[in-house]
Amino acid sequence: MNILVINCGSSSLKFQLINSDSEEVLAKGICERIGIEGSRIVYQPQGGEKETIESPMPNHTQAIQLVIDSLMNEKTGVIKSLDEIGAIGHRVVHGGEKFASSTLLTEDVLAAIEECNDLAPLHNPANLIGINACKELMPNTPMVGVFDTAFHQTMPEKAYIYGLPYEYYQKYKVRRYGFHGTSHSYVSKKATEIVGKPYDSLKTIVCHLGNGASISAVMNGKSVDTSMGLTPLEGLIMGTRSGDIDPAIMEFIMKKENLDIDGMMNVLNKKSGVQGMSGLTSDFRDINAGIAAGNERAVMAMDAFCYRVAKYVGAYVAAMNGVDVIAFTAGVGENDGVVRGKVCEYLGYLGITMDAEANKVRGEERVISTPDSKVKVCVIPTNEELAIARETRALV
Repeated sequence: MNILVINCGSSSLKFQLINSDSEEVLAKGICERIGIEGSRIVYQPQGGEKETIESPMPNHTQAIQLVIDSLMNEKTGVIKSLDEIGAIGHRVVHGGEKFASSTLLTEDVLAAIEECNDLAPLHNPANLIGINACKELMPNTPMVGVFDTAFHQTMPEKAYIYGLPYEYYQKYKVRRYGFHGTSHSYVSKKATEIVGKPYDSLKTIVCHLGNGASISAVMNGKSVDTSMGLTPLEGLIMGTRSGDIDPAIMEFIMKKENLDIDGMMNVLNKKSGVQGMSGLTSDFRDINAGIAAGNERAVMAMDAFCYRVAKYVGAYVAAMNGVDVIAFTAGVGENDGVVRGKVCEYLGYLGITMDAEANKVRGEERVISTPDSKVKVCVIPTNEELAIARETRALV
């Protein structure tokens, strides 16, 4: 069965068509600048070259139509009929407490997702737009929602509750939810193949390090803690997000800079993190170039980022009373050996010893600790689209 995986943002739409039997990617691409002048679709069939087509996309329905047109193109298409798409898997960012697993998208489910819009105002409405666009063009194709938050719904209350008046949880469901769940689930399961032990017997820490970054503690196959919170702003220092700060900083800066709450949140989400600290960029390749050129703020930003990652790893070792595997994934985790090395320098107390040559790997699955290391450290490229396809196949 062919499964179309859709990851819909407010002005973009990523897609992959995956054969769920062989797990081959038949085609993939992205629609960019939806609703904005200069919109285009980038499409690449299996074994073929990327092609970029500029075309007006006033809305997501038109974007989905262009995806279908590309998939069915006489020259570079990979299917001849929409009947060859057996199901559609949608990434949905926030499922609140309503969804602890992936689910078929019925009208009742869509209404429940909409009720979570307050928890993810930038993401959930866009996800729903993509779902409705697919419903309009492929009304008879079953669709599945795969939630970023679902994997972390196994966290115990002591891990997800905040030190706030309990009524805010009762009335508004203010709690830690966590994100990147599809990635954390995929990578933690993949780690079991590397170690050769059952999933329900391992203590694994997954470091999903990219422009958005989060860490999870996975114990006996269940997420027991994670660094992101009610929103993706909590936790690690990230590309442009501040991560954990003293909440009183907000009031202090708002008064000094004459900012309202929207202005302050813009600073925390889009002007902070590695970019704000370095004054350069949120791209770690540029940070490394700055370090090589002797830029002291680039050095400081890198050190602070790696230190925060190591602190969370240490916290989750404590939470699980041990760790068997530490897995690095996502753009930085998969490709930046400097970051991996600096993080693991803090972890010698765990009996970790690194293989410096193996740690030079970029974007490939590999064990980067030495054979005698007491904790196995590895690089595992994430594959959220394949994880969504697997969840979708299982339900339909």
